[in-house]
Amino acid sequence: MKRIGYARVSTVEQNLDMQLTALRESGCGEIFSDQGISGADFQRPGLKKAIRHLEAGDMLVVWRLDRLGRSLMDLIATVNRLSARRCEFRSLTEAMDTSTSGGRLLFHMMGAMAEFERAIISERTKAGMLAAKARGVQIGRRPSMSSEQIDQALRSVDGGSESVTTAASFYGVHPKTLNRILRSARSGLAPLT
Repeated sequence: MKRIGYARVSTVEQNLDMQLTALRESGCGEIFSDQGISGADFQRPGLKKAIRHLEAGDMLVVWRLDRLGRSLMDLIATVNRLSARRCEFRSLTEAMDTSTSGGRLLFHMMGAMAEFERAIISERTKAGMLAAKARGVQIGRRPSMSSEQIDQALRSVDGGSESVTTAASFYGVHPKTLNRILRSARSGLAPLT
């Protein structure tokens, strides 16, 4: 198993020495790095090179999890991509090693926590939207057409005085949008604009 290290600092003024020393001491033969790049940015040339050098059975090693990234969901996605390539992952500071059963358990627990966090955010968002709607706040983008415009378009298209294309052009919407709005109006549903 080949160990490939990855080190990162967020600013050019910061120093990689401590990370590089720890990675060498852990047995990394090759070490790739990024300097002056945020952990939120997953377009990092050093990380891409490190991952390209990994082969099945190899391990990517970082000094700390936050060196790989700040977002738990992105970290999990990266480690899952490594796993799909049959590569392992190790974080020295957190003692996480996906080549061990305990490390895989810890990683899956992190994944479950990330899923739980996404569900909580979704529930809060839905509750906030319902509360805003109850207060009369318009949710989403502004409707393409007012109810008066929809009534006029419905009368002119259904009455045969205008085509859908002509009416759509007049109201500044795409013909497919107008067709969808008119279908909703005909069925008595609130128009999907």
